[in-house]
Amino acid sequence: MTLPANEVDAALMTRRSIRAFLPAPVPRGDIEAILEAASRAPSGTNTQPWKVYVVTGGSLARLSRDLVAAHDDPQRDALYQEEYRYYPYQWVSPYIDRRRKIGWDLYALLGIEKGDKGRMHEQHAQNYRFFGAPVGLFFTIDRIMERGSWLDYGMFLQAIMTAARGRGLDTCPQAAFTPFHRVIAGHLGLPPEEQLVCGMSLGFADENALVNTLRTEREPVERFTRFLD
Repeated sequence: MTLPANEVDAALMTRRSIRAFLPAPVPRGDIEAILEAASRAPSGTNTQPWKVYVVTGGSLARLSRDLVAAHDDPQRDALYQEEYRYYPYQWVSPYIDRRRKIGWDLYALLGIEKGDKGRMHEQHAQNYRFFGAPVGLFFTIDRIMERGSWLDYGMFLQAIMTAARGRGLDTCPQAAFTPFHRVIAGHLGLPPEEQLVCGMSLGFADENALVNTLRTEREPVERFTRFLD
């Protein structure tokens, strides 16, 4: 089956990290259809290392409450730590430059001045409120799996976000959940052999929210590609 390139490209090009959602519910059938489509993502020797937990309603509210409390805990850094490093130990250009730019672009848009740690902390807390989305997705992997399976996982996550766009839905992939594996594991009933990869908010974007006017830049193809004849 051949799909029109413009439809596939549109789903990819309109994907963005949404930081304010409408409370409108997402039908379970749509969530299942998105996951079914994403399950076609490639994985080495068809290992399919992904496991998904979908959280809505009261379960979402209770988890959100406990995550915000953990985030606000003065002892947070001593009590909660990432089980894997998402970011490098040592930053170099151009990666640190891109990271700083998106951070300051976001804060400038919201009127958060440099050094205002209180407002920065509160903005970060919106992650744990799922930015108002009605659906939270959590992704885990068996601890025995190696780096190749994490590569496979990235393709699965991209497939979810693209399939969501194809249905008029939006997402925000979130590594912000990783320090709170213990809190999330308690709510989801994760077995000890499963490790949290990341979370994701899913719903309908609030197009009137100022924060959703943020647009991130991308390097042009010629900057990251070499063609060898």
